[in-house]
Amino acid sequence: MGDFVHLHVHSEYSLLDGAARIDDLVGRAAELGMKALALTDHGVMYGAIPFYKACKQRGIKPIIGCEVYFTSGSIRQKGSRQEQPIYHLILLAKNKTGYQNLMKLCSIGHLEGYHYKPRIDLEHLERYAEGLICTSSCLGSEVSQHLLHGRYDEAKEAALRYRAIFGDDFFLELQDHGLTEQKKVLQDMLRLARDTGIPLVATNDVHYVHEPDHAVQDILICIGTGKTIDDEARLKFHTSQLYLKSPDEMAELFAHAPEALANTLEVARRCDLELEFGQSILPEFAPIPDGMTAGTYLARLCRQGLEQRYGAVEEWNDAAWRSKLEERLHYELSVIERMGYSDYFLIVWDFIRFAHEQGIATGPGRGSSAGSIVAYVLRITDVDPIRYNLLFERFLNPERVSMPDIDIDFSDLRRDEVIDYVVRKYGRDRVAQIITFGTMAAKGAVRDVGRVLNLPYGEVDRAAKLIPHQLGMTLEEALRTSPDLKALAAKQPKTAELLELAMKVEGMPRHASTHAAGVVISREPLTQYVPLQEGTEQTALTQYTMEHLESIGLLKMDFLGLRTLSIIERTLEWISEQTGAPFDWTKVPADDPATYELLSRGDTTGIFQLESAGMRRVLKELRPSNFEDIISVLALYRPGPMEFIPKYIACKHGLQPVEYPHEALEPILRDTCGIIIYQEQIMQIASKMAGFSLGEADLLRRAVSKKKREVLDKERGHFVKGSLSQSYSEAEANRVYDMIVRFADYGYPRAHATAYGVLAFQTAYLKAHYPVPFMASMLTAVTGSHHKIAEYADDCRRMGIAVLPPDVNESGFLFTPVATENGGAIRFGLAAIKNVGTHAIESIIAERRTGAYASLIDFCRRVDLRVCNKRVMESLIQGGALDSLPGHRSQQLAMLEDAVDAAVKWRKDREDLQLVLDGFTEEVSWEVEYPEIPPFTLTQKLELERELLGLYISGSPLDDFDAVLQKLEMDLLSRLQEYPDGSDVMVAGLVISNKTIVTKKGQPMAFMELEDRVGKAEVVLFPETWKKYAPLVQKGKPVLVVAKLQLGDEDYKLLADQLIALDDPHLEQKAVKPAPLPAGSPRGGQRRASGSTPRGSASAEAARESRSRYAAAASPAADQTPEGAERKAADPPARAAEAAASGPRAATTAQRVYMRISPQREQPAVLESLKRLIAGHGGPLPVVLYYERTQKTLGLSDHYKVKPSPELFARIEELLGKESVKVK
Repeated sequence: MGDFVHLHVHSEYSLLDGAARIDDLVGRAAELGMKALALTDHGVMYGAIPFYKACKQRGIKPIIGCEVYFTSGSIRQKGSRQEQPIYHLILLAKNKTGYQNLMKLCSIGHLEGYHYKPRIDLEHLERYAEGLICTSSCLGSEVSQHLLHGRYDEAKEAALRYRAIFGDDFFLELQDHGLTEQKKVLQDMLRLARDTGIPLVATNDVHYVHEPDHAVQDILICIGTGKTIDDEARLKFHTSQLYLKSPDEMAELFAHAPEALANTLEVARRCDLELEFGQSILPEFAPIPDGMTAGTYLARLCRQGLEQRYGAVEEWNDAAWRSKLEERLHYELSVIERMGYSDYFLIVWDFIRFAHEQGIATGPGRGSSAGSIVAYVLRITDVDPIRYNLLFERFLNPERVSMPDIDIDFSDLRRDEVIDYVVRKYGRDRVAQIITFGTMAAKGAVRDVGRVLNLPYGEVDRAAKLIPHQLGMTLEEALRTSPDLKALAAKQPKTAELLELAMKVEGMPRHASTHAAGVVISREPLTQYVPLQEGTEQTALTQYTMEHLESIGLLKMDFLGLRTLSIIERTLEWISEQTGAPFDWTKVPADDPATYELLSRGDTTGIFQLESAGMRRVLKELRPSNFEDIISVLALYRPGPMEFIPKYIACKHGLQPVEYPHEALEPILRDTCGIIIYQEQIMQIASKMAGFSLGEADLLRRAVSKKKREVLDKERGHFVKGSLSQSYSEAEANRVYDMIVRFADYGYPRAHATAYGVLAFQTAYLKAHYPVPFMASMLTAVTGSHHKIAEYADDCRRMGIAVLPPDVNESGFLFTPVATENGGAIRFGLAAIKNVGTHAIESIIAERRTGAYASLIDFCRRVDLRVCNKRVMESLIQGGALDSLPGHRSQQLAMLEDAVDAAVKWRKDREDLQLVLDGFTEEVSWEVEYPEIPPFTLTQKLELERELLGLYISGSPLDDFDAVLQKLEMDLLSRLQEYPDGSDVMVAGLVISNKTIVTKKGQPMAFMELEDRVGKAEVVLFPETWKKYAPLVQKGKPVLVVAKLQLGDEDYKLLADQLIALDDPHLEQKAVKPAPLPAGSPRGGQRRASGSTPRGSASAEAARESRSRYAAAASPAADQTPEGAERKAADPPARAAEAAASGPRAATTAQRVYMRISPQREQPAVLESLKRLIAGHGGPLPVVLYYERTQKTLGLSDHYKVKPSPELFARIEELLGKESVKVK
């Protein structure tokens, strides 16, 4: 075992306290020659599985433990910390029994004993002590606290109580981190050991790996407590000794207690836990009819479902066709039974059945499960795998044992009902949701550490904003790829320190949360396999993440809440109310012309998966005409395969011949114009050419996608050999295999694309045929988001659908379709009005059932004034909800106080029976007069509507310019974050505000806030632009702005080039946009000369077509361009202005590297690869790109200088073609 074993160790999973990453801990222990190591995080076992695996990989014995929180009272009591102190106690698992008991205790602490901390008590400790070793723990332990405060007898009593529970497996812990309190406790602990005979064990309270890392732990604690490093009153460890010390250091520290050192080896010897991975702990379905097994019951359900699904199909009467169906069903059932998954399918069938019976909308399918006819006939999925040629082996491969994975979409409003059903059926102890951890990403780590260090906000913000906005970006990568960040760190020592410390906490878990969809079901109590903690009211939460649950064999299912399903569900309810009959999707033709016309127009706001600006452009060019087009575009519109979109479009419209790698593959690739789009196509090609079974073909697909050279060579031989046996030539086999390798990364599951294509088609169909209920449902779905409401309401306006203001006599909680003389409109819901709460709305609607409100005083008399108070009523009036009552808005506001007072008096009088009675009729003897005051101006009304509803209802100042703005094809502010950084845009809106500053050079510049119907944006006017257009920047003035887009962390800025008043009679002629850049070309490219072509002209239109902006929006890293923006960030303003004025630096050498880009290579993915390639070969020579199509050259910035080499040139030619790169 070596000379010493650490038994008290905290990892990063002691959240915001432990600063030791598991891999670093284990790596250091291996360096020190340690043969065993424990993990004892505070009150949790989050890191147990990754720690166990890391130790095993390094040849170290893992000891799984936990530093639990113990109360000497009962966990049922929840007193104050003084009345019921909480102590620390170390528990270590000796074996599997101990491990399971540790998980039980940890779970009890969270689920039953949580009060300040997850506590356990004596009762539970005694019940689950078997298989555990206990040590008395640190200064925070019961024994240590008694000793520290001079209560030796109480300490002895506590120690003996623990020994009574654990016997020889209880140890008194010695620690010495140089703290005065520990020195005092240490001597008494030695005495206690002598007096009781309880053995000693030496530990170091490890919280970080190396001594200098104490600063990192200090920062983590500050982040967790919200303090700064210079706050003297903050929680702080007054020692730097909590690191993983070497055996020699521990021997020197505890030379006076050699037995305590030796006992660490004895504890490690007693701990011998072996965990099993790769097993399947599948739950069992019940009840199953007598005399049947899960397999036979599943088969019976499937045979019944087969006839229900296909009985009405014309081919059902064809015996041969039906026989094929039955063969496919029999084959799938045999595979499912052989792999032991019959219970799994029954469990999924059962909760889907429950959802259907309860009217809860479920999705057509998700992932590869849509390829199963078993799933289809059980109504788990709603996509016919026979009709759409989907493969079962992509879902369950009989030649590769893997857990089945059926992910289910439910209406987001009712998903929890299904989870609750599963919990009730299988038991709260056997069902849990899955934990996930929020980690400190690069930007967040910089901001957190900057706040802790108390650095000026501007410095921290500046560093954070220089980190590229890209998914998965790390600080190390940012320093490598962002010259500005690297230069800032070199120039500013404080920034360098900030980045260095941020890198040390980057990626560490910050908090635990619930996985959006994951649910785990076990056949036995879950605490046999995983510790639990508090989750929702009904469902516990696992302490292991999804990947670790799968590795120990627990079955994970995804219960996803999909908003689109609730939108469809609500739309169908309204349609049924209108038509008086339930809606039936089976009667909707798959080739419905109106649906494909809508898609071809790019009118896809609200359409599932087709809403982005880039996707709209694809659809306009593609002009989809059948369902296959929808499936294909969903699969193609992703980084990588997007480069084939132009080819797909050209082939579809006959502008380019369809080419097949081999004529025998035409049946497989015909629908996708000769392009491999789907993973299933790779499998079918391997089956067709090489004679592989579909299971073997799936193994090939998986192997090739890993791109390992030895694997590729091995699989090539396998494929070629199989193809030769099928009478193909070696050359043909190699050519097709090369194509498979190329497309393996890009392939998309056809089953998933088909299932999601169904939802895309359905939402498009509803929008095309039932626009009013569909858009009302869309608006309802985004209630609470003023931005999205404004966006969808603007789409309604373009569709000619009136969005009516809220009305106390007609509105419900949410948006509703209403009948009008023009065929239909959408009425605003009362819940969309700011300051109007649920109770107020309930009161309004309940009272309205007795009759419509006749006037403001009638309204005040009838509603509950406790919930519908003056503030609520002011918002109702200003939002237009009382427009149907007498008086205009300013009158109603002016008389509101008198009306409320009169209503209160009226109620009191009525209660006191002082009303004048005439027979049995009440007679009101007073009214409130409407004051003679002018109504609000249109501007006042609009401003109030914008504030309270989030958008203009009565009109917009931009309405007068609709025709010209549509002609000029304005970019919408709400869509700009989908565009590539550096895009040239043209927007229009109202000037809301502006602010001027002076640069260091003494030049004035300005910041302007621009607002269109939907969104707002900050526009930066640099000195030259401000000087030219300052007179146009007036509050409330409608202007057109031509600008360059600058994306930030969560927002964007517009760097203005040109401003034009919208009422300028020569607007169309003046509207000039910088030359559109080819798809994927450098952002921030050269400016167009003053004689630029107007945006609306034919040549501008052609240039826009070539730009293909759709290439950016599909990727989180939408930056496709080899060059950084020429203008520096607009923050801080002075630096930005100076940077803009400085101009490009002069070339330092006569030689340049020229790269020729042909029209065929002018694709986003190609240029993104080129960018990475250039960035990875830094050197002295500038790069110039020559675009053959436009015959223009573009010099890249100095950040992209390269060092020529044969390797670099060979790789460039792979990307751009032969002889595409030269040095001149």
